[in-house]
Amino acid sequence: EDTLSLHDALPIFMLNVVKLRYIWYTVSAVTIGLSIIFLATWGLKQGIDFTGGTLMAVHFDERPSSADVQRVLDEAHLNLGSIVIQPIGDSDMQFRVKPLTQEEHASLLTALKARYPSVNELRFDTIGPVVGEELRRKSIEGLVVALLAILVYVAYAFRKVSAPVQSWKYGLITIFTAFHDVIVPLGVFAWLGHTRDVEVGTSFIAAILTILGYSITDTIVVLDRVRENLTKRSGSFAEIVEASVHQTFLRSFNTSVTTLLTLTAVHFFGGASLHDFTLTLMIGIAVGTYSSIFVASPLLVSWHLWSAKRQALS
Repeated sequence: EDTLSLHDALPIFMLNVVKLRYIWYTVSAVTIGLSIIFLATWGLKQGIDFTGGTLMAVHFDERPSSADVQRVLDEAHLNLGSIVIQPIGDSDMQFRVKPLTQEEHASLLTALKARYPSVNELRFDTIGPVVGEELRRKSIEGLVVALLAILVYVAYAFRKVSAPVQSWKYGLITIFTAFHDVIVPLGVFAWLGHTRDVEVGTSFIAAILTILGYSITDTIVVLDRVRENLTKRSGSFAEIVEASVHQTFLRSFNTSVTTLLTLTAVHFFGGASLHDFTLTLMIGIAVGTYSSIFVASPLLVSWHLWSAKRQALS
């Protein structure tokens, strides 16, 4: 029968992940705590996809100040109600206002062109409040269904594992790491929404669902190697987990780096409309790689040791 020891692990990465697990737990606890505080304090700044309204983006050869544009609109007496004017990039500007009719849209564009002849409309989207509420509800439902499906899949994939850690514990740890990987970008965007008026929409939900899938895949790669190595029965459970982490480290690291390089290129060269989407993915994938290596596997060991200690005391 084949045997496995810690020395079978890849020698390139010799940090003892399991032994230093409380350091990783502290980092994760601080990160999650800050994210929850940001979300509870500021929440996510929802875009028109969820709240309803009109989003209009224009380009200027020489962009005026927001105050100048606001003065031009006030002088035009367009009766637009409350309007949010936000500079974008070096020469663009974005307007967020109540849902506009075609006539109101034309009047707004005419007022801008009368004062700034070089203005060019880049985007015009209008979503009613009922549609926005439906999108928000369906987005939440999609996240819940995805998490439940993941739990069922992991429980099935590890159904033959019974010792020394039961299969359902693999599933709960996988769900926890998925929560870990999602809550961090949520917290970051709560902070960005408060400090830079960054809004979230359906593309943000799509990015979060993508992060869930990526996180689960990365975590299962490591946990599945633990499951395989358990059949070789060499060394303690902690040593087997440590060796499994070492064996899968380069695969997880290389996959994440190549993905992040691609996303970085898209983020900087793919246009402003993709910035928030790619930033969300970059944060989630980076955090997901960390959690699959430094959180998921050590949690298995901690749970096993806690259960063994509890049994010894009973």
